[in-house]
Amino acid sequence: MGGERLMQPFDIFIHYLEWGAGGKKRPVLVYELEGSVVSAYAITSQYASKSEAVRANYFKINDWAQAGLDKQSYVDTGRTLDLPSKAINGKNPIGRLTESDRKRILEFLDN
Repeated sequence: MGGERLMQPFDIFIHYLEWGAGGKKRPVLVYELEGSVVSAYAITSQYASKSEAVRANYFKINDWAQAGLDKQSYVDTGRTLDLPSKAINGKNPIGRLTESDRKRILEFLDN
């Protein structure tokens, strides 16, 4: 049986993100699913080179290895990505935020 499972909040998957004339595959955190749209945030490992204003929107993933990521990573909460759910569902997540990081990001987003 197996088969596809629907994406759930706090799943992490790889998605091609475009900007300007280019783009690349990046890890993305599913935040909310509403009908045919998935609200998500890009995940980055770039932190030190960013301005203080940009870093203020970056949520540090403490349990990055357990979440399926290769290195210390941050959720860029400064910009919500609205992706069509058909582009997400059917993809296998690479991981999921741990319970601890899920609680922390909800607090981070509330402040």
